[in-house]
Amino acid sequence: MKQNKDIVFEKMGLVDYQQAWDYQEQLLKGVVDIKTQNRSLPDSEKLSTPNYLLLCQHPHVYTLGKSGHESHLLLDEQGLAEKNATFYKINRGGDITYHGPGQMVAYPILDLENFFTDIHQYLRLLEEAVIQVLAEYGVQAGRISGLTGVWLDFEEQRNPRKICAMGVKCSRWVTMHGLALNVNTDLAYFGNIVPCGISDKAVTSLEQEVGRVVPLEEVEEKLLKQLERLFEAKMLVQQYEERH
Repeated sequence: MKQNKDIVFEKMGLVDYQQAWDYQEQLLKGVVDIKTQNRSLPDSEKLSTPNYLLLCQHPHVYTLGKSGHESHLLLDEQGLAEKNATFYKINRGGDITYHGPGQMVAYPILDLENFFTDIHQYLRLLEEAVIQVLAEYGVQAGRISGLTGVWLDFEEQRNPRKICAMGVKCSRWVTMHGLALNVNTDLAYFGNIVPCGISDKAVTSLEQEVGRVVPLEEVEEKLLKQLERLFEAKMLVQQYEERH
């Protein structure tokens, strides 16, 4: 069976978190169903599996990963209501994070068997795509050993600050969830959590680092190009509305 390195790209816009989560689950199930079906077929009849990339923003929401602690959310139900925010316990790795307007969220639903079967390589390539995008704005970013995501002041760590959070789930080598890059994000909302369970490091945004509002679409285009390059893939643009 030929590896399929095409990635169907859908831009969802500002979308409710539950709606995006349900859609990811739907796409993942479709890919896994093909893989299950292929197990009983000879190689000559096996179907290739699709890959997807969803880009979106969410209304104010806090999400808690499987390894997270609910105590890292510093708001009760009334506090969430006052902030016009929602809260979900979800099935990705990682602890708690915030999503909101002005933040670019990327959800790749990739069959890694189309690319490589190494979840650590996958995470490093997602990080690298963001690092390269930020470099185009003159922002030097990188990794901190033992921590996922993308960081500023990652070498001397006098004032390390996180600009991109990551958390993924992988089932039968098919990924979901992904990354959240703070572009023009209201960083005050991070004050209501212990971000990713890390209490001694700050959070930042591209807007804060370059001193101006950065068009989200511009950042999205740069990310698509980096992902195409790093995954040696081809993006196929598809309207999200067409599928519903």
